[in-house]
Amino acid sequence: MRAYLTLPLILAASPALAAGDKPFFSLANTDFVVAIGFVCFIAVLTYFKVPGLIGGMLDKRAEGIQSDLNEAKALREEAQTLLASYERKQKEVQEQADRIVSHARTEAQEAAEQAKIDIKDSIARRLAAAEDQIASAEASAVREVRDTAITVAVGAAKDVVAKQLTAADQNKLIDEAIKEAGAKLH
Repeated sequence: MRAYLTLPLILAASPALAAGDKPFFSLANTDFVVAIGFVCFIAVLTYFKVPGLIGGMLDKRAEGIQSDLNEAKALREEAQTLLASYERKQKEVQEQADRIVSHARTEAQEAAEQAKIDIKDSIARRLAAAEDQIASAEASAVREVRDTAITVAVGAAKDVVAKQLTAADQNKLIDEAIKEAGAKLH
């Protein structure tokens, strides 16, 4: 009830009352007609409960905004959780990649060292084989020289013996060789 009295008192104290040429409460005064129209408009709005509807719509809108804010807050927290999870996974993957690289380097170094050892062993085997071939070639050359020397010595001895032995001595040697062979065979 108090609100109904407040509006007319505000209108009554308006500067329009100070205009002195026409009375304010006359239909000839446009300010009075506008004031009556305004009061009627407010009365119609109040009768149809428009302020309550507007308040309800504003409350619904506020609730919608609040729910959107809550949803946005939840989404932000979820995004932060996902970000932390991805950062943790990225860190783990980086650590795993570092371990793999370190392991690969270690294996590469070990393989290089093993390759050096294998090359040294291969070189040693090839040197040993070459030395064996050289020793075999030397032995073969020595044998060849010895065989040639023996052949030359036998030929020379034959020539010397043939020159120093007479035919009678030769026949005597032949007979002794036959007797000796016959004794060995029986």
